[in-house]
Amino acid sequence: MQAVILAAGEGQRLRPFTANKPKVMIKVANKPILEYVVEALRDAGILDIIMVVGYKRSRIMSYFGNGSKWGVRIEYAVQERQLGTAHALKQAEKLISGDKFLVLAGDNIVDSETIKRVNEPWTLAYKVEEESSKYGVLIVSNGKVEKIVEKPEEPVSNLVNTGIYCFTPEIFEKIEEIDLTFVLNSMIEEGYEFRCVEANFWVDIVYPWDIVKVNDFAMSFSGKVLAGKVEDSKIVGDVSIGKNSIIRGNVYIKGPVVIGENCEIGPNAVIMPSTSIGDNVKIGAFCYVENSVVGNNVIIAPNSFVKDSVIDSGTKIDPNFVALSDFAEIKVGEEYCKAKAGVFISENCSIGAGVMAKAGTVIGNNVRIAPLKVVSGFIPDDSVVL
Repeated sequence: MQAVILAAGEGQRLRPFTANKPKVMIKVANKPILEYVVEALRDAGILDIIMVVGYKRSRIMSYFGNGSKWGVRIEYAVQERQLGTAHALKQAEKLISGDKFLVLAGDNIVDSETIKRVNEPWTLAYKVEEESSKYGVLIVSNGKVEKIVEKPEEPVSNLVNTGIYCFTPEIFEKIEEIDLTFVLNSMIEEGYEFRCVEANFWVDIVYPWDIVKVNDFAMSFSGKVLAGKVEDSKIVGDVSIGKNSIIRGNVYIKGPVVIGENCEIGPNAVIMPSTSIGDNVKIGAFCYVENSVVGNNVIIAPNSFVKDSVIDSGTKIDPNFVALSDFAEIKVGEEYCKAKAGVFISENCSIGAGVMAKAGTVIGNNVRIAPLKVVSGFIPDDSVVL
């Protein structure tokens, strides 16, 4: 069976992290979200994959190529303008060759068991979620889907539509709307029966603070992988350290923690659970990092404190930086959300010594912040804070 991965969108509610890359290429536990989807399909025995790409598609295509690195075969269909999920699926029509195929989003982490459950045409997967208002939800009767309601203002169901479907090529004849939900609701009204099954594992990234949450979910490995050099330090729990990385003396690391290649940590640094650190990262002496995502080529200078935060690639932080974590009201586009969060720093920022960032601060790409500043709220791309 083939699988179509919808990976053309930007992910506007994740800006500024998606200014330079599509949502599916945001990394958690040092791998793009889309890579987990590819691996789950492979582990479920689905080796023929069609990726529908659009926004910043070169980032996807150069990373995955023809799929041989993962033991799969990848073809690409292009959605030139992001006009909705049904329109995206339509772009893959000419590449479909079998009598049934799977469709799933490239920006959700899913496991192979869930994929195996969605194996018959006109089946879709749901996940039970207490907070379902930011998703499409299913209204179900006797195991059959009666309607899909997008982002309901009032609670109507806690069965979240995961966007994982099994279709036949007949679906392409039905695509007249740009959004797949409208298409499916129209088909239900025509008399088509859609069966639903519960997903075994499915997590979604909607807002910047979800990156930290999903990073924790993604750390499913067990044991220690110590490919680098570890000096006289204490390592507890499940920890992966990449080759050519150096853990200096008196560092304390408590897993799950993933550290990439060519990194230098410490001395006397503390790395606490659910932290992923990319390649070519330097974390200075006496730093404390917990439950955070640190991208490639990041420098965090000594005596810095980072918790519940995301620091994207290429950012350089001078000594005595503090990223506070607490409940905060955070502006995302035109909406305000309240969440437990740290600080969200985009690519290629430069942050001076002694800067304090309040909980919920979102810092855009290429931002420069002078020493000893206290920052909060949203700081747009290319800003200079003096």
